[in-house]
Amino acid sequence: MTTPPDARRWRFSVAPMMDWTDRHCRAFHRGMSRRALLYTEMVTTGAVIHGDRRRILGFDPVEQPVAVQLGGSDPRDLAEAARIAEAEGFCEVNLNVGCPSDRVQEGRFGACLMREPELVGAAVSAMKAAVRVPVTVKCRIGVDDQDPEEALDRMADAVAAAGVDALIVHARKAWLQGLSPKENRDIPPLDYGRVYRLKQRLPALPIAVNGGIASLDACHEHLRHVDGVMLGRAAYHDPELLLRVDPELFGEAAPLADGFEAVQAFEPHIARQLEAGVRLSSMTRHILGLFQGRPGARAFRRHLATEAVKPGAGLETLRAAVAQVRREQAAAA
Repeated sequence: MTTPPDARRWRFSVAPMMDWTDRHCRAFHRGMSRRALLYTEMVTTGAVIHGDRRRILGFDPVEQPVAVQLGGSDPRDLAEAARIAEAEGFCEVNLNVGCPSDRVQEGRFGACLMREPELVGAAVSAMKAAVRVPVTVKCRIGVDDQDPEEALDRMADAVAAAGVDALIVHARKAWLQGLSPKENRDIPPLDYGRVYRLKQRLPALPIAVNGGIASLDACHEHLRHVDGVMLGRAAYHDPELLLRVDPELFGEAAPLADGFEAVQAFEPHIARQLEAGVRLSSMTRHILGLFQGRPGARAFRRHLATEAVKPGAGLETLRAAVAQVRREQAAAA
């Protein structure tokens, strides 16, 4: 039997975000926090089992701790995909029970599984039997006309009975009809209190809250009630926020001083990937949020948006963008 993981591993994480949290984004984020738990984009069980695993699951060991998020509903397929992910080196397997896109609904996974807690429990049980790394679930508080009190309790009870290691709750309903995935991230009202009540009812289960969390101050408030916080868009659009995570939430020194050092720390990854044929823009698109609200930020974004997409663009393009920030900040001092 494996030792139950320490709940502090979920104290702060960056959410899995489609088209955003790829291996380049994760390598960049890791430079700013040693302790943040990072997640892949959601990958389907079919892609993991039958697809190009190097392309789908490839990551740099520097990204650790990094977890894989799976999309699927068949317990046997999820167990097989979990085995593969563990063999590839991921430190956790997470099941998506929150994505509301049409494609996900057609595949009978994501948020629509909120209606089938017993199936989710069976999936967790199968994955737990297949791997030694933690198995977690990310869900909503309900879908459509479900009562969030009943729906979330049923889901939490089902996965807890199956031995889930942690539950991450996006504190909104998902409306599967009538709202787009983007609208489902903003329009349904947030209900953090519902997640707090779940933690009070299940004190032994590590529970993290997600949805609309925009600052480290907000993280501190949530951590008075739950075990962890998961940030999505706030961490992506203002990545320097991650520089405060280790000192403020874990009592450890920040690995870097500022955004300038974050770019320098990212350069070796960029150099390796350029050698492998990856375009510069595929990596620099993840750092456009640096220097938010400071002189030079707009010039930085503009230079990378226009120059990094050009064939042959390399580190000199990135360094030229950073130089513009330094010049404008020096002029404003």
